[in-house]
Amino acid sequence: MERLLKNGPGWRLGWDSQAKDYQGLVGGDDWAIELTEAELDDFCRLLAQLAQTMSQMASELMDEEKITCEAESDLLWMEVEGYPDSYTLRLILNTGRRCEGSWLASAVPSLVQAAQSLKVF
Repeated sequence: MERLLKNGPGWRLGWDSQAKDYQGLVGGDDWAIELTEAELDDFCRLLAQLAQTMSQMASELMDEEKITCEAESDLLWMEVEGYPDSYTLRLILNTGRRCEGSWLASAVPSLVQAAQSLKVF
């Protein structure tokens, strides 16, 4: 049985391979959304893409210049907004439950790191 819950200030990320419908979990301090395996895979993949894009944009922007980037799959839409080294994250599920969630800039770096290693067996 593979069950894992990672969390830090302002974020939670979970995986339960034995769960029937919703194996994944994303959340903040006071909210959470259960995700299917496909939704969680897309969340982790798109989050990594957005984090990489923001990192790459650091050399392109002036110090005080903010940026917004979006990424989308058939299952969910995500957006980061802010500075290359400090940005918020927003998530909207496109199908099924149609939920929405967001994370403060202070929580995003740890969430990105946790998402990269969540399902590495």
